[in-house]
Amino acid sequence: MAQQLDKTKIKAAVKKRKREIYEPVVPDMQLGFIHNNVDCIGCRACEIACKDKNGLAPGPRFRRVQYIEGGTYPEVFAFKINMSCNHCAEPACLPACPPGAIFKRADNGVVDIDSTLCIGCRKCEAACPFGAPQFDPEDNVVKKCNMCIDELEAGRKPYCVSACMMRVLDIGPIDQLRDGSYETKARGPLDQVVDQVHSMADPELTNPSIVFVPHSKGIVSK
Repeated sequence: MAQQLDKTKIKAAVKKRKREIYEPVVPDMQLGFIHNNVDCIGCRACEIACKDKNGLAPGPRFRRVQYIEGGTYPEVFAFKINMSCNHCAEPACLPACPPGAIFKRADNGVVDIDSTLCIGCRKCEAACPFGAPQFDPEDNVVKKCNMCIDELEAGRKPYCVSACMMRVLDIGPIDQLRDGSYETKARGPLDQVVDQVHSMADPELTNPSIVFVPHSKGIVSK
C-alpha cells in the first residue's frame, strides 16, 4: 500500500527548495566503498542481506552484482562488479529532487533520502548515472542505499559488508581507500585500486565514492 503523503509538508519543502541555491556539501569525512572485482565469487549474499535489511520487495535492488563476461575461446574472461549508491561528492540525484527529499550528511558524506518528502516523480532516478535510486511501486516512492546509516551510527558496518563471505566488499574513508592507508581485507598488499571499471559510467560526472581492485579485463584506459 502506498504511503499517505503529507501534502502540506511537501508543499512547504518544495517552496523552501525553490528559494535555495544548491551548493555541494563538503562532509567532515567522506565514507565510500571498495570492491575487489577479482576475488568476488558473485554469490549475491550482499544483495540478499540488503533486501532483508530494508524489507524490499522483489523489484527494487539497492545493491546489484553485475556479471561481466567476454572474449573468445580460448581467451575468455568473467568478473563481477558490485555497486549500490556511490554516495557521490557531487550527487546528480540531489539537485534533481523537487521537494529536497534527498540530502547529503555533513558528518560522513552519506547521501540519504527522506521518504516522507518523496513524491515519486522519479527525477532522481533519471539523473543518477549509476542507477542507485530505485522506485518502489508498492509505496510509490523512490528508495536507495543509505549505507545502513543506523548501523554506522551504532559503530557497525552495513549489512552488505557484513554478509560478504569473501570479504571483498568494505567501507572506509574514501581518501584512505584510494591511497591504501585504510586497513581492509578487500585489498591485498600489492593491489592497486581504480575509480572506474568497464560497464560503469564516467566517474567525472558525479565523483562517486567507490574504488575497485580491478580485473585485468576491467581496467579502463585513460
